[in-house]
Amino acid sequence: MTETDIAVIGAGPAGLAFARELAGSGLSVTLVERSPKAALADPAFDGREIALTHRSQAILAELDAWSRISPEEMSPLRQARVQDGASPFVLDFAPESGDAPLGQLVPNHLIRRALYEAVQAAGCATLMTGTKVTAVETSPKGGTLTLADGGQIRARLVVAADTRFSQARRQMGIAASMRDFGKSMLVARVAHEKPHGGIATEWFGHGQTVALLPLRGDVSSIVLTLPARQIEALMAASPEAFAADATRRTEERWGMMTLLGTRHAYPLVATYARRFVGTRFALIGDAAVGMHPVTAHGFNFGLAGAHRLAGEIRASLMRGRDVADPGALLRYEMAHRAATFPLFTATNAIAALYTDDRAPARLLRSAVLRAGAALSPVRRLVTAQLMQKVA
Repeated sequence: MTETDIAVIGAGPAGLAFARELAGSGLSVTLVERSPKAALADPAFDGREIALTHRSQAILAELDAWSRISPEEMSPLRQARVQDGASPFVLDFAPESGDAPLGQLVPNHLIRRALYEAVQAAGCATLMTGTKVTAVETSPKGGTLTLADGGQIRARLVVAADTRFSQARRQMGIAASMRDFGKSMLVARVAHEKPHGGIATEWFGHGQTVALLPLRGDVSSIVLTLPARQIEALMAASPEAFAADATRRTEERWGMMTLLGTRHAYPLVATYARRFVGTRFALIGDAAVGMHPVTAHGFNFGLAGAHRLAGEIRASLMRGRDVADPGALLRYEMAHRAATFPLFTATNAIAALYTDDRAPARLLRSAVLRAGAALSPVRRLVTAQLMQKVA
């Protein structure tokens, strides 16, 4: 049996960030990941471009990960725009002064690689890769992970960061609110004739949602939200047919489009755990809060949660208390819930409103756009949330 202070299930961005947060704490941390080591050291491009807030950039810098990403791979997000069909009203979010962008768009696989390298450089965790956790049990005396090969890991604290469909969460008897939007999301990079100006556009049309995330040059990440059957057809279409379809769906607002590279599809499901902690157990990342991507805050919440939990653990150690001190875990849960629940709820409401093509919903979202366009305090509030300059 392997003995460790903290066992982390999942070596995705949240799990890696959490392990790196504890560097120098004197605690032994073991990361258990079902993917092979090569997939962590050099993750494949997965189509996802992450809109990192200023706070997330600061956290990554503190973790020695930000400097490991080439500035050439970063794309400034200067403005965000919401449009509804052919409505003349748009909702724009932009910094009020200065040259600082709303955030930076960075490919997900490069963030994962940078965090892996930061963990390796710090030597702050033991990685067990290609290993599946089949059972999780905890008691006041400690936690035990059972592995697919029959091995076991004994830990003083178990932390689950194993996706929004977390098996560890389920095995610990923690329920989660789950909203399946009945659609899938396709992401791909496209080149286009007209410049994007650094503006991210979320465009809700009849029966579809299209987002264009501005990358360097006249290139964007296109995000199509459609019924699963239509996504499957677009995944199977030739590059030329896909590009023609994307051009049609965007009504040539960015000119003719050309597919660059691979396409990737993901089911659209939002989850929120009823509890974030248990006896010698905690949830972070998507296992705690799995966001709908419309507000681009899922990844940022994952980093913030890892930062909060690690901070509480360090504070417990300074007080001479246990690494799984119940009071510390409860403080983490309360703080993370206060930071995530309002936006999670609002995001689901927005997604439901803007994907409902019934007449009452169309009238309501038109009114929302009119009010948002007229009320600058609303725009300032949302912009501040997007930028997240303060902790």
